[in-house]
This record gives sequence, C-alpha cells and structure tokens, in this order.
Amino acid sequence: MGDIFSAIPPSEDPNLLVGFSGHEDGAVYRLDGDRALVQTVDFFTPIVDDPRDFGAIAAANALSDVYAMGARPLTALSLVCYPYKSMDIEILTEIVAGGAEKVCEAGALVVGGHSVGDAEIKFGYAVTGEVHPDAVWRNQGARPGDRLVLTKPLGTGVLTTAVKQDKLPTDLLTEPIAEMKRLNRYTAEAARDLKVHAATDITGFGLLGHLYEMVSPNRLGARVQCDALRLFEGIWEGIEAGALTGAHRTNLEYIETYTVPRTAAFTRYEKAVLDPQTSGGLLFALPADQADVLMGRLEASGHRPSLVGEITDTPELTCC
Repeated sequence: MGDIFSAIPPSEDPNLLVGFSGHEDGAVYRLDGDRALVQTVDFFTPIVDDPRDFGAIAAANALSDVYAMGARPLTALSLVCYPYKSMDIEILTEIVAGGAEKVCEAGALVVGGHSVGDAEIKFGYAVTGEVHPDAVWRNQGARPGDRLVLTKPLGTGVLTTAVKQDKLPTDLLTEPIAEMKRLNRYTAEAARDLKVHAATDITGFGLLGHLYEMVSPNRLGARVQCDALRLFEGIWEGIEAGALTGAHRTNLEYIETYTVPRTAAFTRYEKAVLDPQTSGGLLFALPADQADVLMGRLEASGHRPSLVGEITDTPELTCC
C-alpha cells in the first residue's frame, strides 16, 4: 500500500497529527487543544461459520485500531459486500446484529453504512474515535529496555484455517472465537494511566510483522522470549498439518528487510510468530515496572497476557 499512497500528495495541514506516512493503526486529526478524531477502517471475509460470531469479530477487529491509539470509539459505519441473489438475507441480518451488539458494548453507535452486491461476503466498519491530542498512542516511540506485553494468545490464523480445511475439530475454535470477540477496550483501559511508549494491535502481519513496524522507524530491535508466548490449544497440530495462510510467507518476506537471526527458537516458533491474527491483542512497549503493573491488572481481570520480550538498541528481531 505504501507504493499506492505515494501517489497522494503529503498533507501540510498542521492538525493532521497522524496520516498514512508511517505504519500507524489509524489517522488522527486535531479538532482543538483538547480533542482529536481517530479514523480507521477494516473489513474482511468470514473466518468462522456462525454469522453472528463473524459480525461480532469483524466489529471487535475494526474497533481495535481505535483502542490501539489510546482512543475511545464514537461512531461506526457498516461496510457490506454480499451475494444478495444467492444467499438468504437472514444470514446478513445475523452478521449485522452481531456487529451492532459489539459496537454497542464498546459504547459507540452504528450510524449508517454502505453495501454492494458481491460474489463473496465481506463485512466490517469504518470507525471514528476521540482522544486528547497529547494522549495518542503511536506504534513508534518504544525505547531500549522497554518490556513488551501482549494481551491475547496467538494462533487464530492457523486454527481457523485448519478447521476450514477439516484438519482439526471445530471445538478447538471455542476459545479463539471468544478471544476474537473480546474487545480490546478493557486492556486499553488497564494501560491508560501507565507510561505507554508505543502500542499497536496484532493483526494481519503477525507478532513479528507488527513488532517490526514498531521498532524499524527508529532502527531499534526486539528480543522475543518465545517460551513466554501464550498460544491457543491446537496451534502446533495445525502447523504440523500444514494449515498455513499465504500471509505466513508474505509476513516473513516483510520482516526480512530487517535482520532476523535464525535462532533455534525462531526455527521452532516461526509459524506462530508470523501467524496473521484476526482481532488479536494489543502489544504495549513500556518500562519494566509499568509492564509488571499491567500484567497484574490484566491477569486479575481474567485476561491471558504474555510478557513476551523487550526492546533493544540493536536493529534486529531476535527470537530466543
């Protein structure tokens, strides 16, 4: 997308605090000294069979970018692609209902949307949020020595693919679906009063891909403690069965513009740390004492966070 956006002239508006020049999760436009708008959009094809679950996951995924920037969502516009001539409209009704329930849980409003006829279902939202201009979380800004806290387990890409290909039983999706439907609102609120130096959500580029976006602009690095990662049950069986998406390959190509030592841990965990996530967790970079506080808060509230590593001053991504 960087090559495509290069055709758009850069903005000279001083109120555009965050645009598309980096790898940020959304755009930020300052309204005044106390308010800025955050805007983001996301939609995709179904990854689960239940229409209402799919709608809820799509909503949680779209809302996640707002939370990753330290903002609260205000409104959401539905984006619908649907094969109206070949599929029952009740399926779409369930998708929309599942999404609306999740937007309501976020304290936001569905205020409209747009639909087109298509051969395949696609659903999501364009979300607008609000944040103080001085309180925006960026995915850049991490400092050497910062600890990395990941708020959800990894493995949704492998597991949804494996179940779709009949390589694993459907009951292995129970926990991943619950986590994909869980809003990142609650983990963002747990970190709001802490010294967050950088934040992002883990989605299509996988853990290492999004970590690369966090450290590469400032030529920093990261050390990932792979045995500390929380992984969904069944991920190893799915990997062994070959249930990988094309994103595993493209994510590896993406990070290989950086140094990625081929350690024993990387060899073992490569498919897990490159697995594309849907509605994945937030990744925070913050001082060690603050990371401990955040871990305690999240564990006490029933989340499954991982203290997954630290930021280094060496420009490489190391799995150990």
